[in-house]
Amino acid sequence: MKQKDKIRVIIGVLLLLGLLIVPFTPPIQHYFTIPNKIITFQNQLPLKAPSFGEAVQVHATVNSNKEAINNEEVINASSFDFNEPGDSQIVYSVAGVPIKKVDVTVLKDVKVIPGGQSIGVQLQTLGVLVVGHHLINGENGQMSPGEDADIKVGDVIMEINGQKIEEMKDVKPIVEQAGKESKALEVKVKRGKDSFTTELSPVKDKKENEYRIGLYIRDSAAGIGTMTFFEPKSKKYGALGHVISDMDTKKPIEIHDGTIVRSSVTSIQKGNNGTPGEKQAKFSIKENKIGSITKNSPFGIFGKLDQSIENGKYDKPMPIALSHEVKEGPAKILTVIDDEKVEEFDVEIVSSVPQKSPATKGMVIQITDPKLLEATGGIVQGMSGSPIIQNGKVIGAVTHVFVNDPTSGYGVHIEWMLQDAGVDIYKEEEKQAS
Repeated sequence: MKQKDKIRVIIGVLLLLGLLIVPFTPPIQHYFTIPNKIITFQNQLPLKAPSFGEAVQVHATVNSNKEAINNEEVINASSFDFNEPGDSQIVYSVAGVPIKKVDVTVLKDVKVIPGGQSIGVQLQTLGVLVVGHHLINGENGQMSPGEDADIKVGDVIMEINGQKIEEMKDVKPIVEQAGKESKALEVKVKRGKDSFTTELSPVKDKKENEYRIGLYIRDSAAGIGTMTFFEPKSKKYGALGHVISDMDTKKPIEIHDGTIVRSSVTSIQKGNNGTPGEKQAKFSIKENKIGSITKNSPFGIFGKLDQSIENGKYDKPMPIALSHEVKEGPAKILTVIDDEKVEEFDVEIVSSVPQKSPATKGMVIQITDPKLLEATGGIVQGMSGSPIIQNGKVIGAVTHVFVNDPTSGYGVHIEWMLQDAGVDIYKEEEKQAS
């Protein structure tokens, strides 16, 4: 090999080693740990700038609502007070040359009152939900007119012969009249986001002597859960932390309206490996109503309270934490294990994923409180929605249990529940962008 070729090989090896080593040097490691954007609330100011080493100068340009109110550069500062909501910027530079820029958005404070109360839930479906088919013994043998009309489990019957269907009792008189007149029914069906119309001919059941359509239908669902939070000014609330699905079709229930009421826990079936536990509770839909339900989403149920409610633990507004602010480590949950008494229990945040867009299962939590473990075995059905509190902030809600480990489960970040509740924490930022 010629001398020049040897030199080229050595240089190449040195460059390769440099490329492999440089990313692991402290300054470069610091560079990659500094985010491109920081979002925070007024109550968390002054903001501490992420460290980047002594040789790097740090300064900030402070703006509010995109109009400069203070353009003075703060050299080598370790923290910045941006005073008002708005967009700003932190700049890292070496010898006057910018090497890293961090956009900073300061949001107006958002405070909510955490829940923890056990609630009874009743949902009235939008139309009537088809939950099964059945055969009718007619003159021409067994058949299911509904199945023959291509109506499937999970479909929602919205109208029959142009009449809106809101309850199961709306269906029978229309079917009976059409049967007697030997007329086919024109049925408007909603399947997912699509709608279509189909014809269905009722068949007379020889045994019951009534006309039927061969469909099992449902117009309501009921259960228990836990209140997560409410916003004291608007009375908007969020609960459960997950969607309510029909027990037969396993599909989310589209609601016409709904009600939440006070609920009293009477007993608890403990969970064990492979079998989730369950709270047993009693409630009356006609009594103790505390609010309405207007939305059933992947992040819970939402609506408006008729009145403020108390938990006896945290009854004053508390700040919230965004997903990137949640830390692994100890936290608390509020929930009920006896009657209507809200209690505070220790948990551990095992992991938390910073989420830039709405997503469920943002946290993994583990129950560590001996009293709660003794009473429930961990996370049980009916505990969904129990608010999670860390460092004096509401960070999310308990949602699901791990079937093979009832002491652990998932949690959802509070910012996504607030979004679906109509509490817009990014309102100030959106106004600036418009």
